[in-house]
Amino acid sequence: MVHVLILCTMKIRELTLYTARIQAQKDFYKNLLGLKILSENDSGFSVQLKNSVLKFISNKAFSPYHFAFTIPTNKISESLIWLKERLEIIKDGENEIVDFPNWNAQSIYFYDADKNILEFIVRNNLKNATRGDFNAGDILEISEIGLATEDFEGKLHLLTSISGIEKFSGGNEVFAAIGTERGLFILIDKNRKDWFPSNDKAYASAFSAKIETAVNLYKVEFKNENLIVRI
Repeated sequence: MVHVLILCTMKIRELTLYTARIQAQKDFYKNLLGLKILSENDSGFSVQLKNSVLKFISNKAFSPYHFAFTIPTNKISESLIWLKERLEIIKDGENEIVDFPNWNAQSIYFYDADKNILEFIVRNNLKNATRGDFNAGDILEISEIGLATEDFEGKLHLLTSISGIEKFSGGNEVFAAIGTERGLFILIDKNRKDWFPSNDKAYASAFSAKIETAVNLYKVEFKNENLIVRI
């Protein structure tokens, strides 16, 4: 009998968020970060990363998010210089680059036009170094989307029941990262934890995501504390 090993990898292919300031957000992602506009109309727009698509839809009921972009393993210092030419960094104390030794990763945090907490993250295990100076093309893919909830246990159970997805890090009550280094849901109990490193209040902000695992493609929707997973 031949045994086939299926590598467990989760990728966030598309992420849809809401915004109260559609034009300001479009200016930020297009003109400040330099990302390519894939589509746009009066109600929203989408931008193309190397391996993911990020969409924004206008909605006055918006509340802030936390999400992350993967960048090349050799460009954390270059990306810091590049960002500081454009915006202010959210520091962890005095640190502009935050080390996560347990994840073999480093991160830089900043805000977009809606005060969403954004993150550039280097995951050294991915071996995705690139040549040349840091530029918008080095914003490789959506690495993480934060999911803040009052029902931590229920959301953890549902996410880890998706075929091809397991807990990557964390516990069973306050914080857990679910997925893989190519894509993670950052699950927190919003009544017991705020977003690192700014300590901004965590909201149960609605989003939808198209994710890919080694097993299947899924659409994950989160709204009004309801989490729905469809193939």
